Amino acid sequence: MAETLSSLKTQFLEYLEIEKGRSIKTVENYDRYLTRFLAFSKITSPSKLTEQSVREFRLHLNRQAGVSGTMKHKTQNYYMISLRAFLKFLRKREIESLNPERIELAKVGARDLDLITAQELERLMGGPKGSNVSDLRDRAILELFFSTGLRVSELCSLNRDLDLSRDEFSVRGKGEKVRVVFLSPAAKKTLKEYLDKRGDIDDALFIQMGKNSKNAKDLRLTPRSIERLVKKYATKAGITRKVTPHVIRHSFATDLLGNGADLRSVQALLGHANITTTQVYTHVTDKHLHEVHKKFHGQRRK
Repeated sequence: MAETLSSLKTQFLEYLEIEKGRSIKTVENYDRYLTRFLAFSKITSPSKLTEQSVREFRLHLNRQAGVSGTMKHKTQNYYMISLRAFLKFLRKREIESLNPERIELAKVGARDLDLITAQELERLMGGPKGSNVSDLRDRAILELFFSTGLRVSELCSLNRDLDLSRDEFSVRGKGEKVRVVFLSPAAKKTLKEYLDKRGDIDDALFIQMGKNSKNAKDLRLTPRSIERLVKKYATKAGITRKVTPHVIRHSFATDLLGNGADLRSVQALLGHANITTTQVYTHVTDKHLHEVHKKFHGQRRK
């Protein structure tokens, strides 16, 4: 008896988790995208999956209400990427279905970066001023973000057994890839002050404190908690635009590039699998282009 698309989807998700080593969050996203496609198309057999069924689903997605009136092409592409990966899995298993190469992604515009100025960054970093363990923790979080360019999930997963006698440590990022990140003197100093003042024995590097910690089963700070923390200090610093941990990651990258670092090195430090992801930063850091424009533009009009 031929297997249904639903049972094959389950096998595909298990393949992603076990053979491909994808994170649980990634597997959950793929599950959500594929489940929605199967529910819409009502197709149960792999051989019945056609370009027309995919086209109808794309039209359905495009007509879904979003912030800008319709679902963004970038979001639509997530569905197509998951479907294409599923079809590649079927082909690997020699199961007859639609050729994955027949699925094209929608063109998306250049990504806009949420950036803050150097002055705003300085005010943000100087937000936690006290000497109690909570303020020391918050200062260490902000300094570590800017020193390493860590993703918020990566920072949350850190344990307190960091070797502060060294200027570097390894972190496991997206796709279970391990990379090395580096500690600035300021980050090392604030981390040491914070850890020296900790009186608990919890393994996590950054934990809940005060009334929030009394009934908590797990003291480790969550990404959402750290996002709220960054937002609090951004508001305190008088920054009107939205500031998230990822904005500090942007600042980390643009600071390196603006001071002469090469793109490949920044790619490695950020843990980007593809350099095209890192290239989004170049247009905001290329001071040379401004100098060229200033020197050569409009000379005949003087």
